[in-house]
Formats: sequence, C-alpha cells, structure tokens
Amino acid sequence: MADSSYSHPLFSCRSCRNPIALRDDLLSKRFVAKSGGAFLFKHAMNVVVGKKEDRQLMTGYFSVADIFCSKCGEELGWKYVKAYNPSQKYKEGRFIIETAKILKEY
Repeated sequence: MADSSYSHPLFSCRSCRNPIALRDDLLSKRFVAKSGGAFLFKHAMNVVVGKKEDRQLMTGYFSVADIFCSKCGEELGWKYVKAYNPSQKYKEGRFIIETAKILKEY
C-alpha cells in the first residue's frame, strides 16, 4: 500500500518557489542554456509560454518559445516547438529549464 504522506520531488522557481516541474518528468540533465547547465523535461507547469521564434542552437535549428514563471515572471528556459533536423524530433514539445533558475524540493 502506498504511503499517502509521500510527495513527489519537484523543481520550483528559485525566485518565488512556484512549482515548475516534477522529478518524474526529468528526461536529461545534460543540456546547456544561457546561464550554464539545464535540464530537459517532458512537461512543465505554472509557466507562461512566450512568442515562438526560430533559433539556431548547439544541436541544430529549432522553432522555440521562451518560458517564464507564471507567478514572478522569471525567464526559466524554453519550449521546443519544432525541430527541423529529423534526429532532433524527440525534443518537440519538451522543455529546457536552466538549473540556475530552479530549486529541487521534496
């Protein structure tokens, strides 16, 4: 029987502690963003998705949209909207969140 008091670890906005992503949705810790290290997530919550734009990134050309904390407006990373390189299609719909912008909480 599951312990009902157990809560899943999550990542929250470093500025305001707004929950941003669940540990269960973390796909990779091996990404790089503007401020350094970044994580790739399957889903993100409590974020505002900005305007879509095409951007040249280290792994190719993508259509991306910056994402912001829905509570404090802090820029957190981006969402991959479209990958132009077939080998990068797995990133579509996924979220890059900069490690400097989030805290791991339990």
